[in-house]
Amino acid sequence: MKNLKDCRVLVAATSFGRYDPRMRTELEAAVGEVVYNATGKPMTSDELVRALPGLDGIIAGLDYLDRAAIESADQLRVIARYGVGLDRVDLDAARQKGIVVTNTPGANSSSVAELTLGVMLALARHIYEAAACTCRGEWPRVTGFTLEGKTVGLVGFGAIGKHVAKLLSGFGSRVIATDVYFDAKAGAELNVQQVDLPTLLKEADIVSLHTPALPETTGMVNDDFLAQMKPGALLVNTARGELIDEAALLRALQSGRLGGAALDAFSEEPPCKDNPLLQQKNLILTPHIGAHTDGAANAMGWGALHDCLAVLRGEEPQHRVA
Repeated sequence: MKNLKDCRVLVAATSFGRYDPRMRTELEAAVGEVVYNATGKPMTSDELVRALPGLDGIIAGLDYLDRAAIESADQLRVIARYGVGLDRVDLDAARQKGIVVTNTPGANSSSVAELTLGVMLALARHIYEAAACTCRGEWPRVTGFTLEGKTVGLVGFGAIGKHVAKLLSGFGSRVIATDVYFDAKAGAELNVQQVDLPTLLKEADIVSLHTPALPETTGMVNDDFLAQMKPGALLVNTARGELIDEAALLRALQSGRLGGAALDAFSEEPPCKDNPLLQQKNLILTPHIGAHTDGAANAMGWGALHDCLAVLRGEEPQHRVA
């Protein structure tokens, strides 16, 4: 077993230690060398192919750890995912090389849930439109709708979905959810009714996505999905951009079938400047900021740090996924 002080670790997650510098201090004191991602954005597969040789561990954010990147690693022992999503990590490739993969479940749940509620309110009350008009010297009579008495459908009832339900309980909303592994106990505690997807789409005034990007969920929000939604309903996606067929979403917005949508994630990030979605007035777009808070960054950072060091010491990490 290699001595911890001889190990080299890449910190690809760009906000690691931003709000609590002790993370960097602890990591730098524990290992021989720490290399930081200087690009200010998630590292591409090609960048990682060049960076991973000679490294023992990586604390990864939304970096593209595909098969090519992982196969380039000649001594990597751990991928400590800074967050919960694993769609950008080739788990099969990691297993084949004996690389341990960890994540930080629940670390960003409250932050993503708060953003979800924020954009729900912004859509329902047309806050962005009203603010822009007022700044132009206009004084429009903008009419929205309340969350009280409305039905919110959660597609996915994991840690984030549960936190959204908890926040909505204070608004008097009816909350329904669909999930293959629905937590009946949490549903009862949060007064969330389990339904199937067609029922959710038929009844929800707001549909909010909280499911990972898997082969069976990629592109799930297509023409058929959108056609089943209540006319004028709102769609919120603070999960993964891959869940949505963006061409189908554009058609639904332009036709008026949807009352509006909010996206914090896109199939291509950042989206191309000529993406027609960027021109839609009934759409709120944010740059994948769901987990960009001090609380989430600290929780993810400490969790990833401790599991990375545990593996390098030859110990079992707290949140091993592969």
